[in-house]
Amino acid sequence: MPRHALADSRGPGRRAVLAGLAGVGAAAVVGAGATAAAAAPCADALLVRAFPDAESERLRLATTYRGSDFVATGHYAPAGAQLTVRVQALDGVLPTLHIGTFDNHPDNPDLMTPRATTLAEGVNTVSDPYGGPIHLRLPGHGERARVTFVQGAVRMPTFVLGTTTEAQFQKQLDTFTDSLYVELSSPHALVTVTRANFLPYRAEDHTALMQTFEKVIASHAEVAGLDGSAPLHRRKAGPYQFSEVPKVPAGVGAYATHYYNAFPPAYFDRLLTVQGLNTRGWGLYHELGHLHQQFACRPSGLTEVTVNIYSLAAQRVLGQPSNLLTPDAKTGLTPFQSALPKLGTPGLAFGTSFGAYEKLVSLRQLELAFGTDIWPRLHRLIRTENPQSDWQTQDALRWTNFAVYTSRVTGYDLTDFLVSKWAYPIDAEGLSTLAALGLPKPPVDPATLSD
Repeated sequence: MPRHALADSRGPGRRAVLAGLAGVGAAAVVGAGATAAAAAPCADALLVRAFPDAESERLRLATTYRGSDFVATGHYAPAGAQLTVRVQALDGVLPTLHIGTFDNHPDNPDLMTPRATTLAEGVNTVSDPYGGPIHLRLPGHGERARVTFVQGAVRMPTFVLGTTTEAQFQKQLDTFTDSLYVELSSPHALVTVTRANFLPYRAEDHTALMQTFEKVIASHAEVAGLDGSAPLHRRKAGPYQFSEVPKVPAGVGAYATHYYNAFPPAYFDRLLTVQGLNTRGWGLYHELGHLHQQFACRPSGLTEVTVNIYSLAAQRVLGQPSNLLTPDAKTGLTPFQSALPKLGTPGLAFGTSFGAYEKLVSLRQLELAFGTDIWPRLHRLIRTENPQSDWQTQDALRWTNFAVYTSRVTGYDLTDFLVSKWAYPIDAEGLSTLAALGLPKPPVDPATLSD
């Protein structure tokens, strides 16, 4: 499926849990459901606990994209170095070792994905011509494996929320200089960037930064109805990964795809600073939102629209003013002010008559009419019923799904609002399906509401 990207910091465009090395001389235990590291036998041994793989989680959550299922190791493989890694499969499950990052070089296909080696019981020898951060994958349900880096790998500066002190992290930055990468981690986030581009931001409060990541991710989980009320509705296993890429397509500020969100160094004043992420991080909120969107009700024409219900939620949690109340630099009008006069006018087409933020107004009006809890209920219903559609041929079905499922969770027939007022392209079959629900019209017309 295509990547989805943010064109700039204001508007959308095209495109386990983890615990790591606490400080110098520390080791890590990683396990699904854990939130902090525990001591392991020696400095370079990690006890890793399995959790469900990315594709299994995508299917459970009914999302378009797979999230990350990487486990941080706090180690880096120098280019060409021969690594000796000893593995004990304590419960019969063997991990895979990955070296490198995604989309690391736009002109070298060998560097578009991390290089994977399936480890065997006992001593393994691994070498990679390019080098990079070392991660593990261990799919399963709590099985344990001990992985020991015997020689060849070097320590990578790694900050772990709640475990690493700022002084320890700063010492790592000054000591582990052979690693060309740095990582920051928290229970639900893994930030992987080059050392050279991280150092200008080393003076940040990294506890506060990773706490902000947790707030943002939690805001998205709330919109997605991941409240733990049933196993189906638990939060995603493993972290969300936020990775540096050296280059993005022209006109793109960042992008989302399977396994990670990608950010160029030009975005680091928001990715790596407390103030930036708290006040100007719309791009990150947006791209993370793509990893929460459910495919069943995500037609192509809503890809860059419904993603921003998560962005708006992050703004609310962080105490920011809504982007929907920010006047356009050219017109001086807010999206509400420019969109509402168009509603119900002849020749209106949702896809072409409205700008990106104007389209988002329609979703905010549904929140104003029925409460923000319509989105968690919608996500839980999609996960429970798991409607299927073909990517290439059933876009119209996903338009219908959005209208039908939204009507069902609100308890009202939204045909007039979506089709007559906002010109959502619901086809004749979709209109028939909506009518067959037999729902009453809403007592208040959502199209009349604004913040």
